[in-house]
Amino acid sequence: MATITAAMVKDLRESTGAGMMDCKAALTENDGNMEAAQDWLRKKGLSKAAKKSGRVAAEGLIGALTKGTKGVVVEVNSETDFVARNGQFQGLVKMIAQVAFDVGADVEKIKAAKVGDVTVEAAINDAIATIGENMTLRRAAALEVSQGVVAHYVHGAVVDGAGKMGVIVALESPGKADELAALGRQIAMHVAAANPLALDPSGLDPAVVKREKDVLADKYRQQGKPENVIEKIVESGLKTYYKEVCLLEQAFIHDTGKSVAQAVKEAEGKVGGAVKIAGFVRYGLGEGIEKQESDFAAEVAAASGKK
Repeated sequence: MATITAAMVKDLRESTGAGMMDCKAALTENDGNMEAAQDWLRKKGLSKAAKKSGRVAAEGLIGALTKGTKGVVVEVNSETDFVARNGQFQGLVKMIAQVAFDVGADVEKIKAAKVGDVTVEAAINDAIATIGENMTLRRAAALEVSQGVVAHYVHGAVVDGAGKMGVIVALESPGKADELAALGRQIAMHVAAANPLALDPSGLDPAVVKREKDVLADKYRQQGKPENVIEKIVESGLKTYYKEVCLLEQAFIHDTGKSVAQAVKEAEGKVGGAVKIAGFVRYGLGEGIEKQESDFAAEVAAASGKK
């Protein structure tokens, strides 16, 4: 039997919104397995969490750069938030975004690319030596369309083009570039706020959809519903789920009376041509990275030789 710690209960509460005792019971019933505990709470009707959310822990900056039909987003991590406010680090992130725009989103290719007389990797190492803190280029992504625009939005910007979250959105269209850019930025802001998992249901991970179906079916099975009724409820529940996690089906944050797909369709007259969302990328700083929690007082005491 796994030991259920207060930290585990806290994490489950944060990801589900369920009560402390319910979270403890869920973890106990599922031998400390976080994902199984989340599902257990949902089956009991104690949680509305649609998906597991990773803890955001790492520091640094997200850089985004778009020009015309092409755009990139990069994540450069540091050990503390102080570095994100350092002008040299901010310049490094913007330089890395420019290199990614030029050479593509492969991290190793970016690090090997030359900037003046040095490689990007050497520039990162120089910054580490100067600033005195470890830094890494964690990931990069790029989008491009044959005609149209790639737009971006940076949330929590500390400098133009770099902040705590970056989104790029590709719009395929023969329409006016300025109108497309404005629409693209609106959609990028929506993606930042609504955090869709995919463009439409076909883009969802089949395992994620299966998990959702199983959770819904088990919940109503426990309520004694007959299987033929459960099947209909699950199909209806999946439609609701798709509206929550698929970009085109989500309620548009700028006009919640419309879906994103409807908003894009309505914008076509102003744009002057058909518009298709060809893709999107959303980077939140430190997604999925566990930050080691430490006792600062204990560290100071240890450093000074005190117990």
